[in-house]
Amino acid sequence: MKRGRKSNEATNGSPAGAADEESKRHKMTDEKHGAMQSPDWANLLQDIILQVFQYLPLLDRAHASQVCRSWNQVFHMPDLWRCFEFELNQPATSYLRATHPELIKQIIKRHSNHLQYVSFKVVDSSKESAEAACDILSQLVNCSLKTLGLISTARPSFMDLPKSHFISALTVVFVNSKSLSSLKIDDTPVDDPSLKVLVANNSDTLKLLKMSSCPHVSPAGILCVADQCHGLRELALNYHLLSDELLLALSSEKHVRLEHLRIDVVSENPGQTQFHAIQKSSWDAFIKHSPKVNLVMYFFLYEEEFDPFFRYETPVTHLYFGRSVSKDVLGRVGMTCPRLVELVVCANGLRPLDEELIRIAERCKHLSAIGLGECEVSCSAFVEFVKMCGGRLSQLSIMEEVLIPDQKYSLEQIHWEVSKHLGRVWFPDMMPTW
Repeated sequence: MKRGRKSNEATNGSPAGAADEESKRHKMTDEKHGAMQSPDWANLLQDIILQVFQYLPLLDRAHASQVCRSWNQVFHMPDLWRCFEFELNQPATSYLRATHPELIKQIIKRHSNHLQYVSFKVVDSSKESAEAACDILSQLVNCSLKTLGLISTARPSFMDLPKSHFISALTVVFVNSKSLSSLKIDDTPVDDPSLKVLVANNSDTLKLLKMSSCPHVSPAGILCVADQCHGLRELALNYHLLSDELLLALSSEKHVRLEHLRIDVVSENPGQTQFHAIQKSSWDAFIKHSPKVNLVMYFFLYEEEFDPFFRYETPVTHLYFGRSVSKDVLGRVGMTCPRLVELVVCANGLRPLDEELIRIAERCKHLSAIGLGECEVSCSAFVEFVKMCGGRLSQLSIMEEVLIPDQKYSLEQIHWEVSKHLGRVWFPDMMPTW
């Protein structure tokens, strides 16, 4: 009897039997686990689907809306269409995918009154794409846009359109929105009369206006905006639109403190553009009214065209030189720009900038970022510059080719010296070898 009982126990406890039991148990657990975790995509919360749809390109979003009734309902929710970017190009001239024309018709038909934050991106340089953007603009008669941006990622194709056609389409938005707070219309044929329409309908809400390279706008046109739009906080324009009258208008008691003023100083052909000077008293009044304003200036000039600039104190905070700039001009920067926070010099020539850098470190007590491209600076002068600025230099982008070894420092030694004064590890930028 004992032997029989042992035999049964041995059989039941054999490795094969235990393995079978374990396999069954795992199978049951997996089936139960799978049943619990199987997703029911149709019954996902609509708020979650809405979040996902907002990251999808329009065509993918349209395809997803055909999955089920719940997803289609999300596709037509107003919140999904408050922010939208129309991407426009011609298939014959671009490999990039554009917003499908039929989908555009559907959006305008069903969601134009929901659109609030809209941009048009012309990703090729074709006149046809710019015309398509204007056609869409002219149909937005039932919308109340808060932001509008017209972007040409290639050549400024909006300038190829008949001026009347562009102005007519833009005026539709200006008249019907009445609540625009942000307008970005660089490289477009906008003109003074259309700005008056903008002001007449949106003066209480406009806070940002970016309109560089708009040749049909005059100083009087931009002055009209400044006089009426007292809530304007950010402004970007070309230097030829900047005037003493504009700065004084922005400094009036009625006007809010400006936060950002960007000025593009551009010359396409050397010697053909005459640049006027802004009076020191106008800059002083402007800074007294808006003491924390960021004044950003981009210079794309030839050497002989810098004469009107930096002759007296200029309240610029961010300064970018896109072309070669002389030692003399950089020396004047150090003497006249005490508010300077960032300086970028793309090129200078073959004369070392030792004295100019030291002067900038002495006079520009707020400087925290500097970038040097095709320039020359001795290693000793560069170390002294960093030592004077200290840890406030949060960005230091210097090509290795800029630094000239001298008797005191080699390229290997300068890494340690600069890192010591910055309080962090620093290396010069390297030119790619490909």
